Amino acid sequence: MGFFKKIFGKTEITEEEKENLDKGLEKSRGTIFDKISKAVAGKSKVDDEVLDNLEEILVTSDVGVETTLKIIDRIEARVAKDKYVSAAELNKILHEEIASLLDENKSEDVEGYTIPEGIEGPYVILVVGVNGVGKTTTIGKLSAKFKSKGYKVVLGAADTFRAAAVDQLKLWGERTGVDVVAKGMNVDPSSVAFEAVKKGVETNADVIIVDTAGRLHNKVNLMNELSKIKRSMQKVAPGVPHDVILVLDGSTGQNAVNQAREFTKATEVTGLAITKLDGTAKGGVVIGISDEFKIPVKYIGVGEGVDHLQAFRKMEFVESLFGGRDATKS
Repeated sequence: MGFFKKIFGKTEITEEEKENLDKGLEKSRGTIFDKISKAVAGKSKVDDEVLDNLEEILVTSDVGVETTLKIIDRIEARVAKDKYVSAAELNKILHEEIASLLDENKSEDVEGYTIPEGIEGPYVILVVGVNGVGKTTTIGKLSAKFKSKGYKVVLGAADTFRAAAVDQLKLWGERTGVDVVAKGMNVDPSSVAFEAVKKGVETNADVIIVDTAGRLHNKVNLMNELSKIKRSMQKVAPGVPHDVILVLDGSTGQNAVNQAREFTKATEVTGLAITKLDGTAKGGVVIGISDEFKIPVKYIGVGEGVDHLQAFRKMEFVESLFGGRDATKS
């Protein structure tokens, strides 16, 4: 554990969280583990054929071509340096190189659900993402998590183009005992964001989370809308939002990468939440997105329950996705 402890640092995962993570990544892990096992079957060392097979496994697991090539290059360098690497050691090396890559990509482990140091006044989070990715549900779960830590939370229902989004956020507010600022459909989203921050400041809230409309049909319109929302919030609290979280549906694989590409062009994104990893074999997309955009993954969704939204911990994620560092040993 020395290597991982050094790289990944200080956050710890509870036994329940680890069980939820393992269960949530079961489809991805099963697919990847089976393919790697077949790739090394009968092999006494990691040769070009094994590396070619591993490259195909990573690409088809939605790690992405560019990121896969980086990983393969790293493994090739390890094999050349160590002269002899057995096939049984491949999974261990794979863990280490992906772990190192994630560390380089600024994916710092989130310290649970706490307010970052140095913030005066409420911690304001703006949440963006297209419809259907689990954005509003993620906000509801985040509010429950922060509330469970003793923080006072206010939600802003600024996705005013979809009635279900407003109603859904209200239900989460009732469920978690969190105040929700909502004005219904077809009102100016920036006015809702303004009122949410205003209420949060006036009621001494610790955390304010604002939902936004999930439209991506026009990048210029999206950019203008988000800029207007930010300006409105800053009239109450200069310098906000402190974080812009982009929610992506992990089950869509490379489509999630495309969405990330468009949103990062339209606005500054400071963190990612990748949802629905339990319903797919595309868990590798987390690695590819982190590598391409150099934006930290803050949260992952591995199930329907509130506790299935987890703070992203690199070590536990890599080990769960690839079935443990000694998974290729038999």
